[in-house]
Amino acid sequence: MEVAAVLHMFVRSLLFLLLWSNCEGRESELNYVTCGSLVKLLNTRHNVRLHSHDVKYGSGSGQQSVTGVENADDANSYWQIRGKPNRPCQRGASIKCGQAIRITHMKTGRNLHTHHFSSPLSNNQEVSAFGENGEGDDLDVWTVQCDGVHWERDETVRFKHVGTDVFLSVTGEQYGHPIRGQREVHGMSSSNQHNWWRAMEGVFIQPSQELLRHDEL
Repeated sequence: MEVAAVLHMFVRSLLFLLLWSNCEGRESELNYVTCGSLVKLLNTRHNVRLHSHDVKYGSGSGQQSVTGVENADDANSYWQIRGKPNRPCQRGASIKCGQAIRITHMKTGRNLHTHHFSSPLSNNQEVSAFGENGEGDDLDVWTVQCDGVHWERDETVRFKHVGTDVFLSVTGEQYGHPIRGQREVHGMSSSNQHNWWRAMEGVFIQPSQELLRHDEL
């Protein structure tokens, strides 16, 4: 009986440790920005969130404008983190530092995009929202630049454009009518204090149990 009792206690302890490690693994996964997550992105230097709405630039490409807004509650500031065209990332998988992604505007379904047009206020590179229903072209692709292995939710990161090598930036220029007070968002060739971003409010997609089991193997 004594041996049986010891074995019973051992099995219970082992089960507890397995459950605890699984919970710890899930908690660790949720510390990262994951594929499919819907987030607001804050420029930490100028305290504005990446924003877009169905207002076209009056110059340059004439595509949908991308700006920065101070209002944290604005519904037009949600963006979905997605994989490259024809290379979808696994839903709930942590985004790796250096990974190529698309950043898709929730309300209009257009992708964060840049190209060789001058931005209207600062004469940097224009950043727009482009495409339809989440599909655009190869100028919609950005890489996440961060220090570790994965993009952590509480760290500042940079987004470098794959096609033109500029960084997603804000330097403080403000628009007048019809988007008065909103800041210009543009691409800059140098990495500096104006191109740090942090994931803020949003819905962070949890990794599935299947994904967790895959990671543990």
